[in-house]
Amino acid sequence: MYKSEFDKHIQNKTISNSFVFFGESPFLIDMYTKMLTNIDDANILTYYHDEYDFNSAKAHLSQGSLFGDRNILIIKSEKKVPKKELDILLQFCEKNSENIFVYAYYGSDHKTYNNKKAFAKTKAMSVRFFHPKEYEAQNLIMQIAEEKNVKIDKYTISHLLKIHNGNVALSANEIDKFRVYDREITTKDVDTLVYGLAEVNLDEFIKKLLEKKDYRDDLKNILEHGEDEIRILGAITAYLTQLYMFNIYIRVNGAPNALEILGYPAPAFVVEQKAAVAIKIKPTAYFRVHELLLFSELKMKSSHNDKSAILFSTLIKLQKLI
Repeated sequence: MYKSEFDKHIQNKTISNSFVFFGESPFLIDMYTKMLTNIDDANILTYYHDEYDFNSAKAHLSQGSLFGDRNILIIKSEKKVPKKELDILLQFCEKNSENIFVYAYYGSDHKTYNNKKAFAKTKAMSVRFFHPKEYEAQNLIMQIAEEKNVKIDKYTISHLLKIHNGNVALSANEIDKFRVYDREITTKDVDTLVYGLAEVNLDEFIKKLLEKKDYRDDLKNILEHGEDEIRILGAITAYLTQLYMFNIYIRVNGAPNALEILGYPAPAFVVEQKAAVAIKIKPTAYFRVHELLLFSELKMKSSHNDKSAILFSTLIKLQKLI
């Protein structure tokens, strides 16, 4: 089913207790996962990517809670959970209506789950989330702003979305910045507080770099807008250092905690997105990449070589290391 049909089920309180979310919009997948699992005193187990273990996942759903709490299982992965294992996990939810299971699939093979027969023998709800249309994106940002008591109209929200090329996740992340004002936010406030326009957004460039996508146009725009090659390397190093902190914390504690990792609270979907990327990179790769970046930065600072050439060479090597 699609989002509109699923929303009607939520409104009519006719939803199941097991869900398979997939599609083009990680933001909506994250948002609905949080919405359906944000239950006080629930016993929640979340797996990110390679952390998934069938036996422990099955044990979590099959065990009874000593205190009568609900057992919630969340699997977030770009890899497909084997169909036999997924069916078994769904069956455990069939047996206990108090359990909740959400399988959030971020991969690109949508045909597997975009099929009415895929889960016909279960009560699982399979939902495909497309990128929000412009009006939907505006409504989502408005909803987030209202939750955070930020006064902002749709015209200003539209301006914010244009800055981030329609990226709802990035735009939503900006709302916290506007909480400093005890008045309605204007487009001037957006221009003042939102760092960088979309065409010079370092974070977006770094995400493409780490996802091994084509980043050349982004990098060209960043350089054309006067960004320095050394600062770009520094930004990549800082970003990867933060991901490494997420990686270590998750491996030790099982789930991310922004306050303990970053020293300040961050929106849940931002934390989950960083955690998802962080856990995919092996600790040894972090070491090699940091070594590469620091060596390249030193090379830029200590020679008269072409900084752009060093930068491009470094980025090519970086994508091979991760």
